[in-house]
Amino acid sequence: MKRTALFLLSILLFTSCLKEDELKKPYVSFIPRQINDGWEISTPVEENIDTDALKQIYREFHADPEIWQVRSLLVFRNGKLVAESYTKDDNDISTPRAIWSCTKQVVGLLTGIAIEKQMIHSVNDSISAYLTETSRHPDKKNILIEDLLAMRSGISYSNDGLAGQTDDILRQLPDNITDFILGRQLQDSPGVNAQYKDCDPQLVSAIIQSLCGKTTAEWAKEELFDKLEIKNVRWDNYKDGITLGGFGILTTPRELAKFGQCVLDSGEWKKETIVSKEWIKQMTTVQIPDLYDYQFCYLWWRDKNRGMTFMWGHGGQYVCIIPSKNLVVVMTAEVNTQDDFQFIEGAFTWVDRIVKIAN
Repeated sequence: MKRTALFLLSILLFTSCLKEDELKKPYVSFIPRQINDGWEISTPVEENIDTDALKQIYREFHADPEIWQVRSLLVFRNGKLVAESYTKDDNDISTPRAIWSCTKQVVGLLTGIAIEKQMIHSVNDSISAYLTETSRHPDKKNILIEDLLAMRSGISYSNDGLAGQTDDILRQLPDNITDFILGRQLQDSPGVNAQYKDCDPQLVSAIIQSLCGKTTAEWAKEELFDKLEIKNVRWDNYKDGITLGGFGILTTPRELAKFGQCVLDSGEWKKETIVSKEWIKQMTTVQIPDLYDYQFCYLWWRDKNRGMTFMWGHGGQYVCIIPSKNLVVVMTAEVNTQDDFQFIEGAFTWVDRIVKIAN
């Protein structure tokens, strides 16, 4: 009992220290640095954003003790980097960090490329046409690729807690990640009910890898990352060699923004088509009207009230795309497994303030 009390006390002391404001650097400037990473640098004045109001937003972003876990805030308008600041470490400009479930949105983009290259015939194809493992799990043969993209596989799977299957994967317990997922029971008929879970995009990654003759991560470098001039990136594979699909990418806020800019520009980067315009439209069409108070598309999120498409990763990793303002806003945060410390509630109020001052 005494050891338990001491442990709990140490946790309380640690978490109370984490909330101290000194864990965030004081605001200095939002002027972007030129690091020759493919981004054109501009200014708020040139892109018609209220400079004084933006400066005040950044001051408060650094100073607000309630969001002690944030790491960065970047603003892009008209395809140019207008403002950036890092609240904990200036090296975050080029240090890859985990983007967690934003990996799912990257898998969404790769699916479109695979379809355009006729590797995948259609989202209406059964996964049994691509995954030989389904022969051992015939109850999964009616799952369509579209079901995976819309989180409607029906597979019983939990992302959360020590009893969750994602924890098993993080601890690398199963030998074969695809067999492990397909071996789970069906809790719903495929295509009926949506449940947000890591296993569905993981199967998409397995499908892509079965087709491209290399890991999904290697193929993504050739077909997406290199074309977006993304260099500071790492994508982890599972121990059996399959690239992780529900999470697993580490990259920087600037690189993360390139995915958002590509979607905003209908699949283009610097006027070169990377992903087809038709797929971008299909990928960002709402499939699930209400999931965690937002709308869900093909592995991408939408906020109906804001007219915003966004990427969303655990702990507070966001890429917010506002087409009406030709605006991309990126926020990243310290990842913490304790739900009380997630940068979720109120995150979009910062986006709202930036949108308001973009004339």
